[in-house]
Amino acid sequence: MSASALLPAYLQELGLTSARQVYPELAQRAQREGLTYEQFLLELVEQECLSRRQRRIERLLHTSRLPQEKSLESFDFTRLSAPVRRQVQALRSGEFLARRENVLVFGNPGSGKTHLLCGLCQELVRQGHTALYASCSLLVQGLLAAKREWKLPQALKRLARVEALLLDDLGYVQQEREEMDVLFTLLAERYERGSVLLTSNLPFSQWESIFKDPMTTAAAIDRLVHHSVIVELNLPSYRMEQARRKKTGRQALDAATAGAPPMGGAEPLTAGE
Repeated sequence: MSASALLPAYLQELGLTSARQVYPELAQRAQREGLTYEQFLLELVEQECLSRRQRRIERLLHTSRLPQEKSLESFDFTRLSAPVRRQVQALRSGEFLARRENVLVFGNPGSGKTHLLCGLCQELVRQGHTALYASCSLLVQGLLAAKREWKLPQALKRLARVEALLLDDLGYVQQEREEMDVLFTLLAERYERGSVLLTSNLPFSQWESIFKDPMTTAAAIDRLVHHSVIVELNLPSYRMEQARRKKTGRQALDAATAGAPPMGGAEPLTAGE
């Protein structure tokens, strides 16, 4: 059997599917352009590596549960102050993950907290990092269920594999003692072991309403703040702004059309004409 027939079969057996797909075209180009053996092999291996990286990123994006529509490309950075824009730019490098630092984003409902962190995590995933998005209340309920089934250590171990754990809407966690306990356990387990990215519309001064106990509240805040970047989005609700713009636009359109003549430019007839 010829080499041109054997090589694709061996590439398939080795699991080099992308290399197998591009081999025929690349072999023809190598002959046409006079590529050396090393150049041909390099390009073949590069294609395989690029394809594997892309498949891995797609897999990580899928398992991250990040809402794909909330990207940094669709985020309105003009609403942010210059210092906050610099903070976000520094975070995009992903270096805070290596330092196990947390990112805590505070702001009013609708200020863009979730969108900003989801977009940041998408970018980190495309760099090869692992991330997981979770509503804080739903994650706590899941941990509670695991605790009742004597599986909380296993659940925490799975979460520990994630480099960037995004907990959305801390302020909406229910205020039962059991829920507070598992949330604190999660934060304590990740302390200096993995980054927590967190959004909240409640300042630290109101976190006792979440943890119900001054000592536990102080301990939770201490663990989160010790190695952290705090971003404050002191902005009005983006959704409210959009709604006001639409309303203003409709009102302007109604005002413009109310006194406009009928189509064709004729003046409206009055009674008796």
